[in-house]
Formats: sequence, structure tokens, C-alpha cells
Amino acid sequence: MITSRHNQKLKDIRRLRRSKGDHALLEGPHLVEEAVGAGHELETVLATPAWLETPDGLRVVRHLPIAPLEIEPSLLEELTDSDSPRGILAVARLPRSGVGSLPIRDGGVYLFLDGLQDPGNLGALARVAEASGAAGLALSPGTAHPNHPRALRASAGSLLRLPVAVGCEAAAMDRHLASVRPRWMALVPREGQDLWRASLEGTLVLALGAEGPGLSPALQERADLRLTISIEPPVESLNATVAAALVLFEVRRRRT
Repeated sequence: MITSRHNQKLKDIRRLRRSKGDHALLEGPHLVEEAVGAGHELETVLATPAWLETPDGLRVVRHLPIAPLEIEPSLLEELTDSDSPRGILAVARLPRSGVGSLPIRDGGVYLFLDGLQDPGNLGALARVAEASGAAGLALSPGTAHPNHPRALRASAGSLLRLPVAVGCEAAAMDRHLASVRPRWMALVPREGQDLWRASLEGTLVLALGAEGPGLSPALQERADLRLTISIEPPVESLNATVAAALVLFEVRRRRT
């Protein structure tokens, strides 16, 4: 059992937390199970002895490709980003690549995040995108990394399944999807077309901006369709995740 915080594996995991590479830390049984189900490679699994004896622990261990290493609870807690670790942590190989990793789907809907900084918001948007049937998620340079522990937790597994491209430029997105003629949509607080009446046909790319500054002027100019969601005063705007959900599920409603 690992009993020293100077253990080499623990040192390696602490370094991973500060990196934006091809590895991710999966905290809790749900993410570990989702990673195994999605076919991702697990390189290390750490678990507390008490958790391994629980029904959850006995079930999860049966499906792990490698045996977990036992660790003292206080040391596991030091490694996790969450306030209440749930007995298990895994290191998964989770490489991310550019726009070429996105599927080309005629009539598909894609979500393009422009400089979004909060990993939790990124995870929530990935969950909404997958739930609505989106074809993929594109992240511009400067957007939070999809392997961040908070992003993975907030996505509830969606960032382990949904096609995600990092470091994407809008022009590269257009070139990649040229054969399916994408239309760009931008959400604007006022003077856009009413979401409930706008045409939402064809291949669509919904662009969302960073918290605070919103969508960049360049992406607003690129948009073929500027959408506004009518809301009651004195509320001026909606949370980005809520706004994206309304658009994505309105597209889904019309098509199904």
C-alpha cells in the first residue's frame, strides 16, 4: 500500500495535474467506469482499501484492465481536485488532436467554444452537446483543456465519448467541413433573429464566447445566422450553458 506522499507514482500524478498533455486524471468510480467503457487506456489506478470493499468497489474492480494500487485515504485526497473524493482515482491516456479529429456529418451540429476559460463550464457544455446529439466539440486556442479534472467531472463522462478537437481556428473548421457547407450561428443578446422562428437547416456550427467578453467580433462577423433568445426583463442574458442547450435542443426538436 502507498503510505508516503514522496512515492514516485504520486509525484508523477501531481505533475500531470499541472500539464495539458495526453493524460487525464479520472476522479471517482463513475469517470473510471466511463473511461473503461469508452475503451480508453488506464495506466494507473489508485484506490483506498475501505472503498475496494464496498459494493461499488467490488463491481468496478471486476471491469478494470489493471489491478488497483491501494493508497492511504489522506494521500488520495491530496491528489484529487474535488472536495469529496470517492475512493478511486485513475490515470488515463486521453490524447487530443486538432480539427481533423472531428467527424464530417452532413446536417450535423457542432459546438465551437471561443476562449472559454472555466473548465466546469466546458464540461457542462460538452454534456449538453452530447445529450442533444451534436457531432462534435471544437475548442479554440486559449480555451480550457478538456482533460482538466473539473471539466471531466462536470461533463459526467461526455468528454470521454464526444469527439473533441483542440486548438481549432474558425478558418480550419470551415476547411474541414467544406464538403457539408457549414453555417455558423452566433448568439447575440439583442437584434438577432428569434431562435424560435429562425431557419435551422443544414450543417450548423454554434459559436459561444468566453465568460465576460463573449464571442469575438471576428466570429460574430463570420456568423451566417445571428440568433437572439427572447427573455423577460430585467434579466439581460442567460448562462452560456443554458443558452447553448436551448439552441441545440431546438435544432433536435425540429429534426426529430
